[in-house]
Amino acid sequence: MKKESNFTFTEYQRNAIKTLNPALDTFDKRLINCALGLTGESGEVAEVVKHYLTKTHEMCEENGEQKVRDKIKKELGDILWYIAAACHLLDVDMGEVAKANNEKLKNRHGDKFSGHGNRAGENT
Repeated sequence: MKKESNFTFTEYQRNAIKTLNPALDTFDKRLINCALGLTGESGEVAEVVKHYLTKTHEMCEENGEQKVRDKIKKELGDILWYIAAACHLLDVDMGEVAKANNEKLKNRHGDKFSGHGNRAGENT
């Protein structure tokens, strides 16, 4: 895993909402955009995995694993944008959502979850 950044979810949300579509001028329009956007981008992650695992795409060529990582990283960024938009719509700070989820994971996983430093599945 790469070096951690001081860039926060709150800062990301503040920047991301500057790019919201002004034509989505009602709560309902914004809500459906967030929900369908999250679904669509998550589907794109699944599509990358499908192509990689079924060897039906250029990603199964040389350096395929790195290509998969790069493509999924891009799609995760798109998912993050929709999460920021949804948080803004619901008047929720993205940093607070992450913090609350962190607490939920600590409560659920106890000693196995330190909240920082390790990739999923790695032992301390």
